[in-house]
Amino acid sequence: MDYARMPIEIESPEQMGYENVKYNLTESSVTDMKLGDLNLNLQELIIAYGDHIGHPKLRELIAKDSGVTPEDVLLTAGAATALFIVSTTLLSKNDRILVEHPNYATNIETPRAIGAHVDFLQLQFENGFRLPPIDAIESKIQPNQTKLLSITVPNNPTGVVISRQELDKLVDLTKEKGVTLLVDETYRDMTYTNLLPVAASLAPHVISVSSLSKTYGLPGIRMGWLICQNKSLMTKFLAAKEQIMVCGSVVDEEIAYRFMLTRNQRLPSILDEIQVRLQITKEWMSQSSKYLEWVEPQGGVVCFPRIKVDINPEDFYNVLNNTLKTFVGPGHWFQMERKFMRIGYGWPATHEELKQGLQNIVSAIETCLNKA
Repeated sequence: MDYARMPIEIESPEQMGYENVKYNLTESSVTDMKLGDLNLNLQELIIAYGDHIGHPKLRELIAKDSGVTPEDVLLTAGAATALFIVSTTLLSKNDRILVEHPNYATNIETPRAIGAHVDFLQLQFENGFRLPPIDAIESKIQPNQTKLLSITVPNNPTGVVISRQELDKLVDLTKEKGVTLLVDETYRDMTYTNLLPVAASLAPHVISVSSLSKTYGLPGIRMGWLICQNKSLMTKFLAAKEQIMVCGSVVDEEIAYRFMLTRNQRLPSILDEIQVRLQITKEWMSQSSKYLEWVEPQGGVVCFPRIKVDINPEDFYNVLNNTLKTFVGPGHWFQMERKFMRIGYGWPATHEELKQGLQNIVSAIETCLNKA
């Protein structure tokens, strides 16, 4: 494995120090939850090795929500570990993976570390970041070489969502070609309309990955999972997990289980708040249209606008970061031009903080224009 650190992690606010970031628009999640808000008493929890597959009752809850059985669910330390397990299990050096791009870096960098060839399904701004037609996707699948096709729905960083028809076509195509379909569903619960089924419930060759980090503001407990109905694959995934960590943290899994018992009561208010913040962002984009253009998101709490005026991106980020203490996810986090930026509108603690952070983006652009 030839590991390389990813810019999205090197430059993350937790690595820079949250105290150095006044307006944090880098996050792709809702506001982090406080442990006290969960009102938990874990005094009787025995700190022993846990079930290697994961907390049985938690897997039951996830399975019921996903349309599968508990045996189809493997708990992992966040979605990132699930993605790592899938890639290292299914890919070898010189295999090929076809990945939707732009995308979260782990979906790309782990296959590269293995030595696999990474081919892109390139999403174009001018086409609304939509998936290419199914025949164009088929043409990129290399017989006997492409082992995995990877997409993220809703997409990170664009917030775009595919249709049920598109998903069904991908399921059918990958089955026909003997390719495993990986669907990163980390943001699925934040889909605004037309919620897709959990992809892994549709066919045994499909894998779904998700977590509690983004929609529920619980990244610190490192709780994710992968779902697959293929029993042989699940045995291999479990073997990989056991060799990485044996089992998950019983503390994290118990917190996750207690939270999931109240999930259905908490989710509506979370979704309502996301819509308020989306409206704030839409109004700001409308007012800033002479400087910025975007594809309006259909899910998640991020968007991926592009600066459309002629300024130096390096000057822009220098003013934004160092003068205005405001941070976004620059385009290079996603191997895109730095005139793109991922803006996370779900994480700031207050609406006022979000509004000021957004206004600072415009102020940084105007400062650069005035210096030109």
